[in-house]
Amino acid sequence: MLIALDAMGTDTAPSSEVAGAMAAVDRDSDLEIALIGDETRIHRCLDDYPEHNRISVVHTTQSIRTTDSPIAALRRNPRSSIRLGLEMQRAGEADGFVSAGSTGAVMAASLIVLRRLPGVDRSPLAAPFPTQEGLTLVVDVGANLDCKPHHLAQFARLGSTYMHDVEDIENPRVGLLNVGAEKVKGTGMLKTTHRLLSASGLNFVGNVEGRDIIHGACDVLVCDGLSGNVLLKFYESLAHFIFRSFRARVEQDLLDQRLRDQFRLFDYAEYGGAPLLGVNGVSIVCHGESSAKAIRKGVGVATRMVRADLVTHTARDLETVQGGPS
Repeated sequence: MLIALDAMGTDTAPSSEVAGAMAAVDRDSDLEIALIGDETRIHRCLDDYPEHNRISVVHTTQSIRTTDSPIAALRRNPRSSIRLGLEMQRAGEADGFVSAGSTGAVMAASLIVLRRLPGVDRSPLAAPFPTQEGLTLVVDVGANLDCKPHHLAQFARLGSTYMHDVEDIENPRVGLLNVGAEKVKGTGMLKTTHRLLSASGLNFVGNVEGRDIIHGACDVLVCDGLSGNVLLKFYESLAHFIFRSFRARVEQDLLDQRLRDQFRLFDYAEYGGAPLLGVNGVSIVCHGESSAKAIRKGVGVATRMVRADLVTHTARDLETVQGGPS
């Protein structure tokens, strides 16, 4: 298996990507990684490690900054590290793609190069949230700000297939983010979505309030990208706030290991990246501040998706679904 890794995406590129790639291949004997970016800078980082025959470099000097307009930047940079990695996958030269670069550019390029699977109207970003019961996959966390009921119903199906295949949950519980548990709560759009999910054949457990997410009320939480992105960033900031507040009051060497493990649950590096679901390939978006550990974990998400043959299973599941927009 070969994963194409954008080596120019993180704030510390390419050092974090190189270190993450080396750690990933060391842990997986069947994995190869192609680092895509400026070969001079990449080789300078590779010099700090023993030579590895499962690490290769694909040279390009073009990259896309997070401040660039995604579509305009893709047009100006046809050989950007993001686009090249995705084109390698489309050509069958790579099995998956991982980037910590511009989220907008990765999403736009994935839709242009890989395209959506038949039956998918919108491709959502999915992110794992830590809960008392394990992980809840929140779909969407920013790709689609304005959604219709049938979009959310598709997100639910895509997320359910992901949790079944990648996280080995037999019958994932699907919840709809809302302001109350009763089915009559929320906007007209949410009420219609509730009806669609109730008739979807998925394991729909109903509306889920924000306070119940942390308790593991569902395995897949469906929402529009605006709500999901706000939720994601609040989750991240709250975890950092609690950790910093606690650390300011307790000496580091007095922190019990079990407490450190609990704080680690909220560390984005533990989960790697957010998969873009519903595209004809594997595309993982990592945080721009990703450390080497986070890059390694992001590569790990991509490899699990490939080994689970998630794209094939998703396409097959979509073929069985009938019905149109509501």
